[in-house]
Amino acid sequence: MPTEPEDPLEPYYYNHVPEIIGGIDVPSITEEWVENYPSVVDRFFTRYYYIKESPEPAPYQVLFHSNRVCLICLAPEHPAIKDGIKSFTFDIGNTDRSKNTVKGKGKKGGMVLQHDSTLAILTSEQNKAYKIPSCVQSKLVEVNTAWVEAPKQLETAGEGEGYVAIVLPKPEDCENIKRSLLTQAQYKEKWTAIQMNAAQKLANESNVAKTEQKSAQTEQKSAPVEKQNE
Repeated sequence: MPTEPEDPLEPYYYNHVPEIIGGIDVPSITEEWVENYPSVVDRFFTRYYYIKESPEPAPYQVLFHSNRVCLICLAPEHPAIKDGIKSFTFDIGNTDRSKNTVKGKGKKGGMVLQHDSTLAILTSEQNKAYKIPSCVQSKLVEVNTAWVEAPKQLETAGEGEGYVAIVLPKPEDCENIKRSLLTQAQYKEKWTAIQMNAAQKLANESNVAKTEQKSAQTEQKSAPVEKQNE
């Protein structure tokens, strides 16, 4: 009868050894395991959102750290994630954000950004181009060039891991920036309203098209038939 091969890692597995320190029984570290332990984002960042207004609005997430560092990401509801991402570039035409360089703790030399400055250009599988905004008036620290070579991986990247860029606002601007962005609750409410309006607009356009088609068919049926002279 075949036997299971020995596990070469077995000697390294954790085995609790009972120990008493100061008269107190030291518990096993495995007893402190928390299944739903907060993620890094939950522990160290505050979620904010920015919706770029356009005929086809696109939402972006700003993860605001307590040390002012902000991660600029696609919001989970971004249309390109659903459609699929075809390409990604930091060459925005007049400059290449990937050429950004900073020095020292003050991040000197970083590109200066306004809230609507373009960080990168993303193209979906539907050939729709999205200009990703910086969302925050700040200084560019670095960009995530991994998406240039592997844009499809951005579709499944975890929260925070899928950052497009890291930016650093001035200390005196932080409170105003936070007020200009949407909180999680505000974003949910606004994005739901945008989706409902888009669905209603699509339904209205469909009804108009059906009405015009029906009217054209009616006119065609009621048109007089010309008799040819024998």
